[in-house]
Amino acid sequence: MMSKVLDRILEEDVKEEINHGVRVSNLAYHVAKTLGLYENICRELAVAGMLHDIGKLKVAGYLYGRMEDTLDVEEMRYVRMHSRLGYEILMREDYSDFIIESVLYHHENFDGSGYPENLQAEDIPIGARILRVCDVYAALTSDRPYRKAFDEKTAVELMIDEVKNFDMRVFLAFQKTIHEVELAHSWGMPDIEVRIEEETT
Repeated sequence: MMSKVLDRILEEDVKEEINHGVRVSNLAYHVAKTLGLYENICRELAVAGMLHDIGKLKVAGYLYGRMEDTLDVEEMRYVRMHSRLGYEILMREDYSDFIIESVLYHHENFDGSGYPENLQAEDIPIGARILRVCDVYAALTSDRPYRKAFDEKTAVELMIDEVKNFDMRVFLAFQKTIHEVELAHSWGMPDIEVRIEEETT
């Protein structure tokens, strides 16, 4: 019985991560388009958006099944490794430097207060600067076990309070993008189902 409960919790957490990746991917693509980046870069950014949290698979024990948004210092230090772990996973595959660097640095803040390298301003790759904004918005506008999703207006207001974290040019493009009527549902939650099954031999 306990095994089935744990599988159900894992299924919900994995589903949430996949849905989050899809939303970040779609939004990042459109923000890149708004910024006037080349189509091939926009498409690469969509891939990076889908993969940006792949390193969380390595820290799943600290993340999944939690009902509160609190981590102790040691747990936080480990969880913060997920962007570097994602980088290491993607380095073993045939992804471009643009995608890999976007994933590695997507938690860097424009003012230098992010991780893993405390990069700031233009030292942060443009792909990572775009993912940073899209990742935060997608997280704020999604339900979590410990809170309901914020509406669009509240989410943007919360982001403005922390605007030092973002490249202002990217942030303005992001705001323009989310208010485009024809794109309004492009980053809505897809209805993805996940099923965990035991491996049979």
